[in-house]
Amino acid sequence: METRSAKRKKMAQIVANDAKVTTDRISDLPDAVLHQILFLLPIKCVAQMSILSKRWRHLWCTFPDLDFRTLDQFQISSKYLKFLEFEKPRQPLDSSRMDFITQVFSIRDKHSDIRVLCFRARLSFSRLNGLIRRAIRHNVRELDIEASTVCTDDYFNFPRCVIGSESLRVLKLRSGFRLPPSSVMRHGFQSLKTLSLSFVILNNQPSLTDLFSESSFPLLQTLHLDACFGLKYLRVGCRALVDLNLEKCNELEGLDVSCAKLERMRLVECFVAYSEKSWVKINAPMLEHLCWQHNAVTDMAMFEPWNLLHEVTLGFFILTRENSQSQLQSAVELLSGLSRVHSLSLERETIEILSNNHLLFQPFYDLKHLELQTGFNKSNVPGLTCLFKSSPTLNTLILKIIHEYKIERKEWNRDLWDMTITEGEQYWESQIRTLESFLQHLKVVKIHGFLDYENEVALAKFLLKHGKSLEEMVLHTGHCNARDTLRRQKIRSQMVGFSWASSNAKVAFQ
Repeated sequence: METRSAKRKKMAQIVANDAKVTTDRISDLPDAVLHQILFLLPIKCVAQMSILSKRWRHLWCTFPDLDFRTLDQFQISSKYLKFLEFEKPRQPLDSSRMDFITQVFSIRDKHSDIRVLCFRARLSFSRLNGLIRRAIRHNVRELDIEASTVCTDDYFNFPRCVIGSESLRVLKLRSGFRLPPSSVMRHGFQSLKTLSLSFVILNNQPSLTDLFSESSFPLLQTLHLDACFGLKYLRVGCRALVDLNLEKCNELEGLDVSCAKLERMRLVECFVAYSEKSWVKINAPMLEHLCWQHNAVTDMAMFEPWNLLHEVTLGFFILTRENSQSQLQSAVELLSGLSRVHSLSLERETIEILSNNHLLFQPFYDLKHLELQTGFNKSNVPGLTCLFKSSPTLNTLILKIIHEYKIERKEWNRDLWDMTITEGEQYWESQIRTLESFLQHLKVVKIHGFLDYENEVALAKFLLKHGKSLEEMVLHTGHCNARDTLRRQKIRSQMVGFSWASSNAKVAFQ
């Protein structure tokens, strides 16, 4: 039994242990390591931690990664503001976010550089210019700004202090603004590696043929232009460029790309204006990934064969019937230029053009992965057949069916015992000879949006019946009620009821 004396000694030992000062191992870490740890936290937490000690206040004043995009619901206590020598805002905190950002700059160590500055805000021209100038003085390396101006209805002028910055590596600017003359920008940005510009007003500069050149951007690797209003002609000739992304430049009529190191190019909703003749010239021998979505058919010239092209997403449409023949010829040339591609995704409009017109293009000799978006109406079947014939060594086929409920489609025969061959099955059976190589190599089939219509069931049964190398067929049916479940069970039973060409094939309904 423990004596009173022993209890007192034990309690005294516990109190003595609690009184010992615990070593703060985290605060002993170097600034660079602590900055990296704090980078993983929202800036609100980093600011709040500055009141812990002088050491942590120093870390806050020298913190190089200022991402203010999480300040929407930032609540700043009066005690915290007083500690940092801030004046308590007289206006609601939501409207004083930019005041807080300005005050953060005011307490920074004058000799501490900024690695990253990101913010989204609604502010005046002068305040935006002031913040950018301060960031440039602190040798900012990455500047990401999304701003809407409020002082006038005019557009923001591109900040010229950014042009001559030697420290800037990444610039992302999303705001309605005008570019200065090319003569001003031509010899700047000597250190820039990533440039992203959105909502650029180019009504007085419809042609940018001498801006994105080797002399202006010698180190630029990534270029993203989004919603460039008024841009009609663009030339990109940056020697170090690897990634080019153009989106919603819908007035574009001419594009000239000459980049020896370009690997990825993405054009979305660019050539949509009703122009008599639009054109594209591409000289990119290292191009591996091409995305051409929601664009009109253009005259396309390729100075080098795309032998390295690996993955392509293609979606084009025809604007006018008057020039349809020339546009169809351009479509044929584009498809023929992709004969060595390994992975191909086609949008619905492209398949409709192939179905409505008998286009002859070179087969995709090396194609292994084919993804198609289609309404899978009866009128789309010729286009699908054409693509299957042109893919003699295909390994994986993915169909994404887009359903339009306004268009009537014939449902699969619900009578389990009625084994009459449907019109769709008769059509596919008539194509066996021309699809022989396709059926010998196909291994995986995935159909999304499988709703038991006749065309879908006919194709699935045909591939099972004649796909000699087929290993897996997945039919993604989505959510269904009890009635639909019964129909799917009937379809499964009928598919099992005939012999399959491949003994290794497996069918799954998901």
